[in-house]
Amino acid sequence: MYAEFSEKERKIADYILSNPQALVHSTINQVADDLLVADATVFRFCKRIGFSGFQAMKIALASEAARPEAAVTDVIQDTDSEKAVATKVFESTIQTLQDTIHTFNQKHIHDAVRFICEANRVVFYGCGGSSAIALDAHEKFLQTDIATVAYTEPHLQCLSAAKLTSHDVAVIISHSGSDQNVLNLLQAVQGKGAKTIVITQFSKSPLSQKADVPLFTVSQNTDYRSAAVSSRIVEMSIIDALYVNILLKTKDGNDAILQKKKETNTVRSGTPS
Repeated sequence: MYAEFSEKERKIADYILSNPQALVHSTINQVADDLLVADATVFRFCKRIGFSGFQAMKIALASEAARPEAAVTDVIQDTDSEKAVATKVFESTIQTLQDTIHTFNQKHIHDAVRFICEANRVVFYGCGGSSAIALDAHEKFLQTDIATVAYTEPHLQCLSAAKLTSHDVAVIISHSGSDQNVLNLLQAVQGKGAKTIVITQFSKSPLSQKADVPLFTVSQNTDYRSAAVSSRIVEMSIIDALYVNILLKTKDGNDAILQKKKETNTVRSGTPS
């Protein structure tokens, strides 16, 4: 939610994140005094992020603050067996997915699904390591009656953006959300009036702040894995979530397409229908 916060809300959020364990032992008056804001501002912030009040947030925060200490054993060690390393890699990916779920915004997901359903054409733009995700999204959505295409090369992305209209939707996938080529692409797309959905890391990136609908991923660097690696798994999961939502919304129109796909797969496998 950070990208959506007001200036005062970000001030409170930064205060909490800078020293969560100290805040657990503070009162709402102390926090308000430290930040030079009203008690009511802090209380409204707690409500905004889903708690009944300051005390409820402190209880949840106390639980969260204890998690890193318990997770020390999850760090990959030189002495770990092959199975232990594999297990920790999988558990790290699972945690990334669970952390991303907490960033989901009902309105954003609803708007993303609605934009795609109503679009004349959906263009997937993959940037850097996310290029493969754009191609996978295009292939996935070919199983619907929605017209889609994917571009991963910067020059072709700019050329295609110039041909968009206000009836089209651009889905831009970028882990960093701050590359200048990506920002130029977003500006070109919005200049043609097309709706924009971005899938990017959970941050105050320029891409997420300027898009019509931001969908966030949460991933962290470790000693042996970059955040970009785990983010691609989450990006693919977000695309899949949009795909399933859209299938449900357009079930009648897509049933014939899905049936034909099943028949094609049956023929390829050599299994009698």
